[in-house]
Amino acid sequence: MKKPVMALLLALSALALLAAVPALADETRIAPAYPVPDYVTWLLETAAGEIGYREGDHGWSKYGEWAGDPYAQWCAEFLCWCVDQVDQTHGTHLLNEVYPMYSGSNTGRSWYISHGRYLVRWGNLENWGYQWLKDEDHFLTTGDYIPQPGDWVFFTWTSDLDTDHVALVEFCTQDEAGNVTIHCIEGNTPVAVKRAEYPLTYSRILGYGTVHDVCDWTIRGGNAGAKVRQLQEKLVTLGLLPPDRVDGVYGSATAQVIRDFQTERGLRVTGIANIETQRAINRRVRVLLVDDPSSWTVSDAALDENFSLDDMTDLSALLSRPEAPPDEEISLQPEDQDDLEEGNPDDLVEDSAPEWIGENQ
Repeated sequence: MKKPVMALLLALSALALLAAVPALADETRIAPAYPVPDYVTWLLETAAGEIGYREGDHGWSKYGEWAGDPYAQWCAEFLCWCVDQVDQTHGTHLLNEVYPMYSGSNTGRSWYISHGRYLVRWGNLENWGYQWLKDEDHFLTTGDYIPQPGDWVFFTWTSDLDTDHVALVEFCTQDEAGNVTIHCIEGNTPVAVKRAEYPLTYSRILGYGTVHDVCDWTIRGGNAGAKVRQLQEKLVTLGLLPPDRVDGVYGSATAQVIRDFQTERGLRVTGIANIETQRAINRRVRVLLVDDPSSWTVSDAALDENFSLDDMTDLSALLSRPEAPPDEEISLQPEDQDDLEEGNPDDLVEDSAPEWIGENQ
């Protein structure tokens, strides 16, 4: 390329950058809603240090080579590599404990689901049911959850809703109109590690693998994983399920206990642990922990994420949360959450993928 042309392009780029500065000033960084662990800070520093890295010939990357396939599409490999670097540098054990180690499509999302830390953008988790933020009485909808630093964002570029891309949340901002932007660090976009920005309502976002356990979801027969185990441990705390039945699988024994509980509480008897049933169970656990000091040694897994030992110091506040009567009305959408329909987003359009999709992949 001739030097005069290059100079003109550099000048135009500088003008474009200057023009963008006032727009950034109109955005305010959103403070995290949850504590940011040290390991998240280290992970973000590690990922930021890789910005500008570019893959080699034929798609070769050091992240793919580290993961076992030098020529893989390396968005997941990049994030896993960063986690491993934190483990090596700080002596942590994050990989496969806090973050997944994976490369294939949907594998990372499945890992987060099994660990109870996956949130669907539109609030309906396939094969499970509708989700809700902890201590909320309505189902999740797009925009209810603001991603936190260290969360992973899963994207799809096709209508089959498979995970085609993943990025690391750095922070979020909000403009004067209330629009929220997610700021990410990601690899393989399409040939480099870059920072990227996405609207919170971006239709290609499938969901989030979260650092914190921020939501609960409907549990039904055949489900398995951390969410089922948490529910079973609460049932053990209430004396409704034998401890040896805590296996993380929602089988016939657990379903029968839920049916009995629903009958006793005057709830719709389905054997499905829906929002009404789980809220009623949580209230019983809270009351038990306050009224029976001998039960205060119950493991944290038997508690809601947002119910900490600090809450125990304010008994009056806890006791002011009485059990709701059986006919308590809860704001639900759709009206009957037990009749699960496969929840696909209605805003997904084929032309909404980033412009770089298909380039050098």
